[in-house]
Amino acid sequence: MNRHVLSMRDLSRGDITRALDAAERTDLQKVMAGNGAALIFEHPSTRTRNAAEMAIFGLGGHPLTIRGEEIGIDTRESAEDVAMTLSGYHSLIGARVARHSTLQRMADAIDHAGRDVPIVNLLSDFEHPSQALADLLTMRQHFGGLEGLTVSFIGDANNVARSLAIGCLTMGAKFRLGSPVGVDFSKEDHEQFAKVGGEVIVFHDPVAAATDADVLYSDVWVSMGEEREAQAKRAAFLEFTIDDALLSRASTRAVVMHCLPAHRGEEVSASVIDGPRSLTWPQAINRMHSMRGLIFTMLTKARGS
Repeated sequence: MNRHVLSMRDLSRGDITRALDAAERTDLQKVMAGNGAALIFEHPSTRTRNAAEMAIFGLGGHPLTIRGEEIGIDTRESAEDVAMTLSGYHSLIGARVARHSTLQRMADAIDHAGRDVPIVNLLSDFEHPSQALADLLTMRQHFGGLEGLTVSFIGDANNVARSLAIGCLTMGAKFRLGSPVGVDFSKEDHEQFAKVGGEVIVFHDPVAAATDADVLYSDVWVSMGEEREAQAKRAAFLEFTIDDALLSRASTRAVVMHCLPAHRGEEVSASVIDGPRSLTWPQAINRMHSMRGLIFTMLTKARGS
């Protein structure tokens, strides 16, 4: 495992397995006892903030949440200076940032200074690894394993989809993207998918993407920072709602997942997300458990224990 977890690419199959195993334990050592964790939030959060704070508390640590406007990264002071200051107080930094490059700059500054303080990506415009780990945990609990599952992400090729694709392929699951014409991962993304041992199949027909899938996954069509594109995106994705008709094309054992917040009547119908085949709420609760498992695994591996 890399010291920092900025991307799902920083986690091997063994790392993910250990993190998921730890997430299901109730007897974890208090590896953060007597230590603080700085949690930076440039974007608002419900699940990520609560999950991270409670995970750190559960490991004996003291979480300190800092809103983006309080520190003003690259307006009040540089990302590097923020990282150097916080790494002098805390044993872990989590950051939910507008630009992925901010995370990398913070990690580079800490590494250059020789400080043994890991950074965890709590969401960036490029990836959302903490969400993907919760998703993998939820699927593993429901199906008993991840190998061979077919996961269809119906929506945008966004940060959530990118992290989940890497996680699924790493763990031996198949990943599909169902999106409008012109919406796809980049060439570089597909090259990264190949490096972790798989291929993402892109369908521009939602029915084809959903057919015989084990998991239908949905996310909002308009991500944070894309508000100016809202009208155009809603028009482009109009046929890509996960509703009862689309769910009927999936496997008979198929479940529905959503990373929340949800816009019922847009990316998913109320009857589906609130229905008996929805794993949305176990998935949301697993944000806390998977975060605890990830931090425990990061810290114990770093210490060689």
